[in-house]
Amino acid sequence: MNYPTADEFNEQGFAVFENAVDADAIANLRAAAERIVDKFDADAHRSVFSTLHEDRDRDRYFIDSAENVHCFLEEDALTESGELNRPKERAINKIGHAMHDLDPAFDAFCRQSVFREILNSVGFARPQLWQSMYIFKQPQIGGEVRWHQDASYLIADAPGVVGCWIAMEDADRGNGCLWMQPGGHTSPLREIYEVKDGATTGVLRQLDDTPWPTDADAIALEVSAGSVVVFKDHMPHYSSQNTSERSRHAFTMHFTEEGSAWSEVNWLQRPTLPPYILA
Repeated sequence: MNYPTADEFNEQGFAVFENAVDADAIANLRAAAERIVDKFDADAHRSVFSTLHEDRDRDRYFIDSAENVHCFLEEDALTESGELNRPKERAINKIGHAMHDLDPAFDAFCRQSVFREILNSVGFARPQLWQSMYIFKQPQIGGEVRWHQDASYLIADAPGVVGCWIAMEDADRGNGCLWMQPGGHTSPLREIYEVKDGATTGVLRQLDDTPWPTDADAIALEVSAGSVVVFKDHMPHYSSQNTSERSRHAFTMHFTEEGSAWSEVNWLQRPTLPPYILA
């Protein structure tokens, strides 16, 4: 595989690695996600994941997912009285955030040599994995993920956090693919989400009023299943609501360089889990 150089990655702020993960690995991970959903008690947990309300929906269940495997529902999958309006498997927004630590199938997927090679190619010598998420982007109700920068939620020393987004299915404009702003990683950090003093939720605070990208500034990353998108933590990115009849499954990981300082105000803390290093 011909990888973009670290210089190319640093200039654009993201890189696309087409068809980097084989079909069998994707099928195995999708089956593992289905097993988690099958065991999920939707009556016991009605936690919704949405980015459209200034992150006010974060709760203890969300904070505790840093060291657990928790399922979160789509906002539009619930009636006004809080009941599911569709089958459980069509109501899940995502699973997060410690599958790589706690589920053998996710651990095996994350430790594939291709991810270490990709991250090495963009300048990470010993990548440390902090969180993993399986995102469903359900047909008709898959929620919009508003423009944001990952450094607002995961704060670390230079070189900072790098996101690794893997298409589990073909992603295009119709089912809510990623949008990014080439070179946008050089723009200021606009917001910061801080959790302090053991609180069960955090506060999203504005830092800079630089406008978010428009359609004229950004590009749609339409990729096939198995493709990997790697991007810097100041890169503005977005995905629209999925109103199509197709899902848009994706798996994401967030890494730092081993030894980078991790902010104490990050919502995600892992005091009981050992460092997870790709080496």
